[in-house]
Amino acid sequence: MNNNNELPLKGVRVVDFGQQIAGPAAAMALADFGATVIHIDPPGGPTWKNPANEILNRNKLSLELDLKSEEGLSQALTLIDKADIVIENFRPGVMKKLGIDFEALRLARPELITLSIPGFASNDTLRREWKATEAVVAATCGGYTDMGFNRVLMGLNPSFSPLPLGSSYATALSAASAVLALYEREKTGRGDHIEVPIAAAMMEGLSYNSYVIDGLPERYKTMREHEIEYRRNNNIPLNLSYEDLQEYLDPFYRTYECADGRKFYCVCPSHRNHAKRALTVLGIYDELVAEGLPEVADLHLPISEWDGETSIGVYPLPKKWADIIAAKMKAAFLTKTSEEWGRIFGEVSIPGAPHRTTEEWVQDEHTNAAGLIVEVDTPDYGIMKQPGPIAWLENEADAMLTPRACRHVDFNEALAELNEVAAHEKVTRPTGADIQPASGKGWLEDLRILDLTNVIAGPHSAAFLTRFGAEVIKLDPVTPLYDPLIGTMYTFQSGVNKRSAVVNISTEEGREIFNRLVRSVDMVVMNAPQRQIVQLGLDEETLKSIKPDLLFCRLDCLGGPRVGPMSEYIGYDDIIQAISGIMSRFGGIETPEEHAHIGTLDVNCGFAAGLATAVALYQKLRTGKCSRARTSLSAVTNLLQIPYCYDYAGRPPFNEPSGRGVMGFGPLAHFYKTSDGWIYLDSNSLELEKIMAIEGLEGVGEVKDIQSFLTKQFAKAPSEYWTDKLRENDIAAAIPESIEHLRTENSRLSDGTTGIDRGSFAFTIFPDHPCGHQVTQIDHYAIRPTEAAIRPLKPTERTGHSTREIVAEVGYDVAEINSMLKRKIIGLGWGKEFLPS
Repeated sequence: MNNNNELPLKGVRVVDFGQQIAGPAAAMALADFGATVIHIDPPGGPTWKNPANEILNRNKLSLELDLKSEEGLSQALTLIDKADIVIENFRPGVMKKLGIDFEALRLARPELITLSIPGFASNDTLRREWKATEAVVAATCGGYTDMGFNRVLMGLNPSFSPLPLGSSYATALSAASAVLALYEREKTGRGDHIEVPIAAAMMEGLSYNSYVIDGLPERYKTMREHEIEYRRNNNIPLNLSYEDLQEYLDPFYRTYECADGRKFYCVCPSHRNHAKRALTVLGIYDELVAEGLPEVADLHLPISEWDGETSIGVYPLPKKWADIIAAKMKAAFLTKTSEEWGRIFGEVSIPGAPHRTTEEWVQDEHTNAAGLIVEVDTPDYGIMKQPGPIAWLENEADAMLTPRACRHVDFNEALAELNEVAAHEKVTRPTGADIQPASGKGWLEDLRILDLTNVIAGPHSAAFLTRFGAEVIKLDPVTPLYDPLIGTMYTFQSGVNKRSAVVNISTEEGREIFNRLVRSVDMVVMNAPQRQIVQLGLDEETLKSIKPDLLFCRLDCLGGPRVGPMSEYIGYDDIIQAISGIMSRFGGIETPEEHAHIGTLDVNCGFAAGLATAVALYQKLRTGKCSRARTSLSAVTNLLQIPYCYDYAGRPPFNEPSGRGVMGFGPLAHFYKTSDGWIYLDSNSLELEKIMAIEGLEGVGEVKDIQSFLTKQFAKAPSEYWTDKLRENDIAAAIPESIEHLRTENSRLSDGTTGIDRGSFAFTIFPDHPCGHQVTQIDHYAIRPTEAAIRPLKPTERTGHSTREIVAEVGYDVAEINSMLKRKIIGLGWGKEFLPS
């Protein structure tokens, strides 16, 4: 179906029963990589009526089948019989009730890969039967409760977000797992059944919001956290205005007004060089030095041993210096337009970006030139601007940038397409009697990775792969680039299951260690723009001269399949949130706010890198070709905004829900206060009769102001009463939970298990974490193969803990290692303490 028949998933046949977002989007990702996808809708078409279906079903053939009819079921089973992968995202057990039993199908055809993406886990006996809409999953998973320090200080709890976070994470995880199962099947001939509950995917996506470090040193608490504690301890209301809130933000991590009246987001915390460059281009660095701006030489020492009171490159700054620096930065930003500052910051490698809307992002010169936005000629909307692929292989992505619109066909045409693809398939895997029995091993137990990344997205991509058995060596410099907040504390999530070494690769001896490590691994992972990679001697040509069959994975901020004007700009999650319209949507155009979850895009960028890596591995195994797997924060922001991230002639205004005051999509999809808390009702006008059948809501169909009526009625009874009554009538509703409550109810002491058997929520407590504190964190439990193994969490080891062992493995003896330690060619850590006090 794709217009280039040499894409890496050419010949892979997929039957996609998905509805809404996660199922169709996972199949879309496979179709973008060249798979032949048959999408099946129920009679009447997709259950979600939205122009975004044109994105989700591109490169697919589509038909309608009534699975409740004998003919429709027979035709579906005939199509499945020709498939490699089958995808569905209904409630657990629905497909089997309809007559499509994945277990039985796989017994007959063990090469089949089946993928289920339910809202809640099939072993979640409490929730598995709930109508798991996007908002119900988000509310249940803590996505709307205590949404970041800003919303807590403003007293906005619960808060609503229109972004499909759960489906966004589940899409990348599901597509990656499907391709990894293909990779395994290529070796053994055997498929697998995989479940990816959207709730579990969302919890993994929110992992940086849910982990907790007991006794966290005060140095890591922000001004906002101190203010929250102060107000709670003194019974002072949490009611800050947006304007007052700004004064509690770090100057290197906030929004500034510019000469054109528009806003600019500066994100330079925790990195001394970025902060200094920012102050320099703003023209205020020398002023601050003259006023006594302190500088601490070693930020990884305990604060009690610092040689000054603070330093730029520390996050958070103490209030005294934060106020001084912020005042000067405010004045400086007013001297140029937001667009001018965007170019200045980008060209001298400072993380910062102008706030823009989603509409501006879709139309932007860079996104269109870089292939982050593509054009599709659709039958219903004409030329439609759509998100580009969420992942790609470098030098092979051009064919992914001209996707075809979905083509509606009948059963015979769909079957003929699958037969045609099957007839030309070059079967290179074991078949028939040669199919091997289930090994019970991880999909990637033969993979060794050298991880050269930093912050969240890059390290998270390698950590993601460790659950499948990949061995990862995390290589860091002898002198840390970041302060302990990002350089150490964030690694508690992104460093799990890795071994850590510290080497100075800018020295001749350190570079030789690096070269030997490269020869010892299968893949290198990096996160930086191409310009920076070339400067560091980590470009493809250099590394392949060391090991010709080396695979690569590269992540960056603004990169796309092609080069655009901003491809070399550096940045973080927050940069893309600002420039892509997420912050304008979340907080409002005049008062933009960072989407309240740490690593909102970063984590999914790591998952998307896992998808790209899986495709590269599959391609290499089948063809011997070695590629550079690629994704970017920009690519995954398009996935997160998929209900809104498109344009066409005549498109209605980009005025979808946005701002702090929005509590839903309308009166029937909205937060309502009950007598003892809140519920989120997620319904629509087609369900009015079912709502009217509920005692207390009978009059809802007879009033003009539905919202006022429901506000009055829901306040009369407790939340559980209403959710029980609504669910009895198969109406989606949920009580907004807090992540703290979920963690309290679903944590267990580390026991060597994965948490996959524990339903939709599973946390592990590490009482003896290497950092010296008890740490509780979400399990790697969202991807659930039936036959392959998932590795349980092993806590992040101290930076440099395995340096001796790793260097010895590549041929150095004890005397050589001791000599290099003395001369700081290598190191065993960054300070006296793993997490400096």
